[in-house]
Amino acid sequence: MSGSVEVVRDGSGAHELIVLDNGVLRLTAAPSLGGRIVSVRHRGHEHLYRNPRLLGEDLQPVEGAVLGPVDGPMSVWNNVGGDKTWPAPQGWDGPGEWAGPPDPVLDSGPYTAGVETAPDGSAVLTLTSGDDPRTGLRLIRRLTLEPESAAYQLLLEAVNVSDTVRRWALWNVTQLSGEPGDGDDARGVYVGVEGEGPHTVPLVEGDGHPRVARHTSSVVRVPRQDVVGKVGFPTATGWLADVGAQGTLTQRFAVREGEPYPDRGSRAQVWLEYPVARPLEHLGDLRPVDRVTECEALGPLTELAPGRGTALGVEFGFGSGTGPVVEVTPDGFWSEHPRWGAREPGGRRLTGTFTSLRPGTLRHGASGPVITATRPGTPARFDVLVPDPDPGTAPTVVFAPARS
Repeated sequence: MSGSVEVVRDGSGAHELIVLDNGVLRLTAAPSLGGRIVSVRHRGHEHLYRNPRLLGEDLQPVEGAVLGPVDGPMSVWNNVGGDKTWPAPQGWDGPGEWAGPPDPVLDSGPYTAGVETAPDGSAVLTLTSGDDPRTGLRLIRRLTLEPESAAYQLLLEAVNVSDTVRRWALWNVTQLSGEPGDGDDARGVYVGVEGEGPHTVPLVEGDGHPRVARHTSSVVRVPRQDVVGKVGFPTATGWLADVGAQGTLTQRFAVREGEPYPDRGSRAQVWLEYPVARPLEHLGDLRPVDRVTECEALGPLTELAPGRGTALGVEFGFGSGTGPVVEVTPDGFWSEHPRWGAREPGGRRLTGTFTSLRPGTLRHGASGPVITATRPGTPARFDVLVPDPDPGTAPTVVFAPARS
C-alpha cells in the first residue's frame, strides 16, 4: 500500500471540521454536531444528504442557522443530514426507548475528537459523545481510512455509564439524497436477505408504507418513491447498497444469528421521506422538506451491566457505477455475477461486473489467468474468452489485492 491519508483539522468556522482524504475518498466530520460525518466524496461526487437550509457548501451553518444541543418534539429537530449513530429502539413510551431525535447529547451534542495515524499511512478518527443521563450511554464512533481505498471502516461502541443495567442496540443512520429516478433505472436501496421470509416488516407509516420489490432470490430492492415511512428487514444478511445519481454506497456489517433485534427483529431498515404539504401530527409534527433516503444498520439488543459495552462494525464502500447490486463482499460488490456465455472456437465467454474497493486484479479461479486490473471504486466490466474450460467448471472470479 502506498501513500498516506491526509488529515486536516479546521477550526476557523463556527464548528470544527476534520477531514480525512486518501485521494479516492474525502470524509469530513463535524464533532460538535452529534459526532456526524457530514460529507463523503468519492472522486469528487458527494454521497451524503446535507440540509442546505442549515449547512452551506463549506459545511458551516448558513446565515441565521443556530446549531447546537436541542430537545423537544421532532418539529424542532435540526436535521442537518450526514451519518450518525443512535440507540435503538426508538420510542416515547418509557425509559427503555430512545425518545429522539431530537436529543441534546447523542444526536446534537458535542463529541470529543482525536486523530491517530499509523505506519501504513492510514488514519483513525475517534468521536466520543458525552454521557447521556436518559439512556445511560456514551457512544464512540471510530472511523478508519486506508490509503488508496474506496472504503472506510466505522466501529461503533455504546458503553453503559449508568449504575443500572440497560438494554440497547446500536443503530447507525446514513442519510442520502432520495432524488427520484425515471422508473426504468436502478436507483434505490438493495438489501441482501436469506430464507423464505417474510423479508420485510412495516415499521413507521408517515403517509404510507414504502414499497419493496424482489430483485433476485436473495436480494430485495426499495425503489425511489414519494412516501414518508420506514420498512425493516428481519432476514437481512448484513449488507445494504444505495444506488443514486452520484454512484453507489454500500454497507457491510455482521449479523448475529439467534440474538434479538429491535423493531420486530429488524437487522436493517430503510426510511424514505419527501416534501409534504403539512406537518405529520402523529410523528411529532415532523415535516420533511427534501427527498431523503436513510440506510440503517443495526446491532442486536444487548443487556449492558454498568461499565459494559456493545459494538457494531460497518464497512462503507463506494463506486461510481449506477447499476443494480446483487452482492456485497469484503472486496467490493457485484452488479452482475460472473456467468458463462456462448461457446466459441477455442473457448467460452465469461462475463460480469465487479467494483473493487482496493487496487488489485480479477482472476478466473483462485490461480487462473488475470481477467482485468481493477481501480478502486470503478466498475470493472469483463467479457473475456476462457480457453476450453472443462465441462462443469464454475464461472468463478476471484479478486486478488495488489501487493503493498
